[in-house]
Amino acid sequence: MTESPGAPYLGPYRVEAFNASKESENKIHDDDVARRFGFRGGLVPGVDVYAYMTHLPVRRWGRAWLERGAGECRLLKPVYDGDTAVVTAAEGEADLDLRIESGGELCITGRAALPAGRAAPPPPFTEAPRPAAERPPADETTLAIGTRLTINPFRVTRGYAEEYLRTVRETEPLYTRENLVHPGTILHIGNWVLRHNVVLGPWMHVGSTVQHFAAAHIGDELSACAVVTANYQRKGHRFVELDVLVYAGRTIPVARIGHVAIYRPRQLAAPHD
Repeated sequence: MTESPGAPYLGPYRVEAFNASKESENKIHDDDVARRFGFRGGLVPGVDVYAYMTHLPVRRWGRAWLERGAGECRLLKPVYDGDTAVVTAAEGEADLDLRIESGGELCITGRAALPAGRAAPPPPFTEAPRPAAERPPADETTLAIGTRLTINPFRVTRGYAEEYLRTVRETEPLYTRENLVHPGTILHIGNWVLRHNVVLGPWMHVGSTVQHFAAAHIGDELSACAVVTANYQRKGHRFVELDVLVYAGRTIPVARIGHVAIYRPRQLAAPHD
C-alpha cells in the first residue's frame, strides 16, 4: 500500500467472512467445485468482500460517500468462509488506499474517494430488451462488444436489506437508521447483469469501479442498463467487461459500475481458445 509520511490509518476492521452463495447457480462458491479449480474451498463472492471494504469509507465520510463517492476494488486472491478478513486504509487528503488481508495474504486492493461535488451521470444508455426466459450460454457472441443488457428489476425490501447486512457482517448503524441500501447490493447488480442474461459455468468477479450519484433507499425498485465494453482472452481465461448504469425507480441514477469478470475460466476453456 502506498503511504505518505505520517499518513493516518483507519481500521483494522475485522470481519468473519461468510459465503452466502454456496447453493447459488455459480458453482465457484461450492466447496467441491472450487477445489477442482485449485482453490481451498468455495469463494466468498467478490461483491460481498467489496462490501466489507466499504465499511471504512462510510466510517470516514458517512452518507456523503453513498451519495457521491467513488470506489474501486481489485480481487487478487480468494477470501474463504469462516476466515477473518482484515480491512485497513491509509488516509490521504481526499481518498483512502484500501486493502483486505486474510489468512496472511493480501487478497483485495482498492481505493475510495469523496469528490468535492457530485459527478454528473452519463446520458442514458440505449434501452435493452428484458432478459429472455431461456438464457443463452455465455460466449463471444452473446457477450459481444456493444451488446446491450438489463436486469429483471428488483425491489429492495426491508427483509432483504436486513438479511444483507447480516450476510456481510455490517456493523455500521447508518443503513438501518436512515433506511439506506448497502453499496454491496449496488455492486451485486454488476453480477446480475450477467446471470440474468446468460447461462454461466463457474465464474469469477475480478474487479470493479463504482461512482455513486445518489443513495438508494429501502423500498426502491432497482434496475440497470448495461453495455459490454470488452470481451477478450488473457492467460487462458475469457474476460468480459461491462459498463452498468443503476437506477432507482427507473429514472434516478444511483451509480455507474465498471465491472470485470472471468466468465469462462481456463479450466473450462474451449479447445479453440
